[in-house]
Amino acid sequence: MSSQIVQCANFVTPRSGGLRTAMRHLAEGYAAAGHRVVQIVPDRYDGTEFTHWGRIEYVRAPSLPGSGYRVIAQPGRVVHLLERLRPDRVEVHDRLTLRGLGGWAQSEGIPSLVISHERLDRLVGRWLPAGAPLRRVVDGSNRALAEGFDTVVCTTDWAAQEFRRLGTPNLVQVPLGVDLTGFHPSNYDEDLRARLTPRGEALIVTAVRLSPEKAPMRVVDTVRELIRRGRRVRAVIAGDGPLRSKLEKAATGLPITFLGFVTDRAELARLLATADVVVAPGPIETFGLAALEALASGTPVVVDSASALPEVIGSAGFAVPGEPESFAGAVETLLEVSRERAKNAARDRAECFPWSATAEGFLAAHGLSPERAAPQRVGVRS
Repeated sequence: MSSQIVQCANFVTPRSGGLRTAMRHLAEGYAAAGHRVVQIVPDRYDGTEFTHWGRIEYVRAPSLPGSGYRVIAQPGRVVHLLERLRPDRVEVHDRLTLRGLGGWAQSEGIPSLVISHERLDRLVGRWLPAGAPLRRVVDGSNRALAEGFDTVVCTTDWAAQEFRRLGTPNLVQVPLGVDLTGFHPSNYDEDLRARLTPRGEALIVTAVRLSPEKAPMRVVDTVRELIRRGRRVRAVIAGDGPLRSKLEKAATGLPITFLGFVTDRAELARLLATADVVVAPGPIETFGLAALEALASGTPVVVDSASALPEVIGSAGFAVPGEPESFAGAVETLLEVSRERAKNAARDRAECFPWSATAEGFLAAHGLSPERAAPQRVGVRS
């Protein structure tokens, strides 16, 4: 029997990355399995957009200063939408203003699921002063979150640890996936490489939001260290965010190109496939879609060993401490590996994460099974 699944989230914009991508692929998987999908996300204005997989309901919301994101400050407006939609399942991709939707769903007898896209202890630990009661605050918040929903989903063992230590009984682990067709080694572009590295330098690429939690300054520092070691490299940073001007100033005199946010996914796929190494600097990544897209493109990655990425990349790259010396050393080692060998190892690892398996895992977490695919209405935003 076909069910209506309503996905609710903050921090989703046309220029956002992993969360928007994950929600879209899940929605496509649900629709292909015969279920109806509605997304509720913040925007500048209220509105409706029809897609090939279902529809998006936009809720007017204020912007979060310095972030580029919007956050629904009045969750009651989302509740009104849910009361009108009468969903069969509620799926929440937010643990800020929308965490109370689980309580509403429970009161209505509607199964609910929340995805923990952040590891709260690591995120809060970057902002709280030393000596703050971090464990007590985080455990209390996580316990309340788990009690407010029927199911808590984490995408890696690293992300699940803060719930597992509480003995959370309704915890489920489902990895995210990667677009294995759009991101592929065949996207290697010799002309693009010639434009980016006219002197034959090694090409290092980073695709990351330029915000504090992503630690993009590590890329600049890593390039500086590689130059100090005499390496001929060119770095390309694809992404935008509040730290961009600071990064550009810090990169003065270094061989670093800032592309800004790359809206064309095909262009991003060519860039990742053409790189020699991709650096994913984030220290608190709970999954790391950008790193997995690089692997699907046949490019090895260097990641922070303190994040969830080591369990995602396997042996298709290096997980090292966050110091620029460690990142630079890992880049140097990967540059010595034959391109064919690195490409095959990266692609083999990425093929362990198809989006179809992710959708099946999330449907199982919802207590749903695939149904015969049904056509979805296609239209334009009103």
